[in-house]
This record gives sequence, C-alpha cells and structure tokens, in this order.
Amino acid sequence: MQILCADSIDANLLQPLVDGGHNVFVEPDLTKETLVDRLDGDSIDVLVVRSTKVNADALTAGANLGLVVRAGAGTDNVDKLAASARGIYVSNVPGKNAIAVAELTMGLLLAIDRHIAMGASDLNGGVWNKGLYSKADGIFGKQLAIIGLGDIGFAVAERAAAFGISVTALRKPDRSDAAQTRIRSAGIRLVDTMDELVGEADVVSLHVPGTADTKRMCDANFFAQMKDGAVLLNTSRGDVIDPDALIDAMDTRGIRAGLDVWPDEPANSTGEWTSPLSTHPNVVGSHHIGASTRQAQMAVAKGTIDVIQAYCDGRVVNAVNMETDRLGSVVLTVRHLDKVGVLAKVLQTIRAANRNVLQMENQLFSGGVAAVATINLVSLPSEEFLEAISSDDDVLAVSYVTGE
Repeated sequence: MQILCADSIDANLLQPLVDGGHNVFVEPDLTKETLVDRLDGDSIDVLVVRSTKVNADALTAGANLGLVVRAGAGTDNVDKLAASARGIYVSNVPGKNAIAVAELTMGLLLAIDRHIAMGASDLNGGVWNKGLYSKADGIFGKQLAIIGLGDIGFAVAERAAAFGISVTALRKPDRSDAAQTRIRSAGIRLVDTMDELVGEADVVSLHVPGTADTKRMCDANFFAQMKDGAVLLNTSRGDVIDPDALIDAMDTRGIRAGLDVWPDEPANSTGEWTSPLSTHPNVVGSHHIGASTRQAQMAVAKGTIDVIQAYCDGRVVNAVNMETDRLGSVVLTVRHLDKVGVLAKVLQTIRAANRNVLQMENQLFSGGVAAVATINLVSLPSEEFLEAISSDDDVLAVSYVTGE
C-alpha cells in the first residue's frame, strides 16, 4: 500500500506500517491546493490527515485512493459526500484524544476563575497585584452544562465531578444503553430543553462536531439564556459560535469565555494573527491545541495504524460515510451452496430484472457447504424473478420480506 500522511506526525509512530511492507510518505507541508497535485502524481491508496482539508478535487485526483483516515474524531475537513460518490471510505479515530481535550477544557475553566493568564502576564511584566488576582469565585459546587456528550464530553464530566462540580446534559431518547449507563455512573443529570440546560448553568462547555446543524448554534438567543457572568468553554469547533453575539454578551452581561478554537483561525501553525475575540479581556484562549499532547498523539497514531492495517486486511473500521440504516423496501434471502459463480448468477438475474441492489451480505453456515445471502432491493420482485433465481440447482431456497 502507498500511504500518504498530509499532516505532521511522528514518523517513528508509523514504523509498524513500514515494517509491514507499506510505503509511507509523511509530507506535513501539503495544503488543500497542493494535495490535489500530490495525489494526482502518485498511486496513493490511503490518505491520512489531521487538519488538512480534503476537497472533491483531491478525491478525484486520487485514482487509486480507497481510504481517507482523519487522525482524530471530527471529519468536517473531508468532503464526505464527494468521497462517497467515488466509493472512498472515510474513517476516523474517535476517543483517542478525549482526555487531552478534557484536560485543556478544565484548564481553561481554572484559568478564567483564578485569572491565571492575566496574573502570569503581570508577573512577567514585573507587576505584583495580589489584591486584584485574589478575587475568584471558586468552581466547587458550580453547575456545568455539557453540550455534546460524546467521548470528550464524558471525559470533561468525569473531571468536573472530581472538582465537586455538578454536571447536566440534554436528554435524548435515542441514546444507546451503554451511553445511558455511562451517564448514570458519571452522575450526570439530564434536562429536557436547551433553554433549561443553558439557563441553569454557571459554565457551558461545547463538545459538538462541526456540521451544518451546529454552525453558529451559539447565537444571540443562546447567550440570552445564559446567566450574567457565566462561563462559555469551547474546545470543539470555532464556527459553532457567532463571534459578534459572544462579544455582545461579554460586553453587556459579563459572560466570560475560554476558547481553544476560533471562527477565523489561521490555516498555518505559525504567523501573525489577531481577532476581536482573541483580544477581548473576557477571553482566555489557546492555540487550537486541545488534542496536542504527546499522550494523545501517540494514542491517535496507534488508532490510525489500526484503521489502516484493518483496511489492508480487507476490513473497514470506523467508517463515517457508510449507510447504517436499512435501505430498500424488500429484503431478498437466498440460501445457496457455497460454490463459485452462484451469487454471480443471482446478481445477473437481479440486473436483468432492472432491480438495484442497495445493500448485500453473504455469510457461510458452519461446515462451509452452504451460505445465505441477504440482498436489499428497491421494489418487490415478480414471481418470474423468483423462479429464475430458484431454477439454479445450487440455490437451496429463495424468500423475501417487505416493509419500510
């Protein structure tokens, strides 16, 4: 396999792939634009990115490209619709940097409450002002609302509880049993509405993905629900906040903010940059470094290698652009002898009937003599269609069920 890493990653962490006989290229200086030419100029099978944007042009240029791995949880820097249209898997590495982001989230909260950034700046400048910097509320007994109860949200909840902070989150009926169990064990209280969640909180912490639904979710109405002087923490995506609305809330109602991500942050890792948010006196900020601990990077690298090795073995894990719901109105079941060409003839019959296969799975029975194929189709087959499949001596039985 030809594997291209288009972001900075410790080459030593990728050694298992090299040892496995794969060609690994680490090229952290690639950009959204130069990535297109790079993929066009070589037969890259797997692309690994962290922050580099992968657009439709890049996906089209990569003729051999079969897998894009986002070395982290969020995949909003990859055009998943374009990848899906070209049959390219997009996989992520979720949960590996959750602890690092949670640690920074708590660090921002403590820095806000104890004026650590301004106090350190004064000390560095030769100013002693114990009277000013001894004025802090303390965070024990405060109420923290978590928006986005994934791996990072849970990691924040667990650390907040250790500080004596009560944690609330939004009730959602579609949460898994495992998530419900984790909520109970973490002592998280659930509320029914966003207004209730935000309105009761002393601190609101954002841990949502960057999607169309979350873009600027923190608007003027959102901040209107927050308590005067409350704290907003954002270590998720910069564009989930309306910066003008946040600035107005800080100016008029004393809202304070701890921000690791910014709506207009630079694409490069170094350079001059300023913004009305980053220079606001009510903001304590960091440089989009939530996942940038050595521990997190090692965990993400290992997770990335696991995804790639599975792909090389013919398995796809953590794919985020595959349909998970059942498609079609008909599930056709074909029990057949496990012989070469049997399924090919079944599929030829389906094609001749102008039916489209939406989903398909074939599994062997123990002993390896027979197998069963389940094939999801758009519409109900005719009797002639069923008879055509059943007429093959290697087909043991054919049946179907309908339903939405």
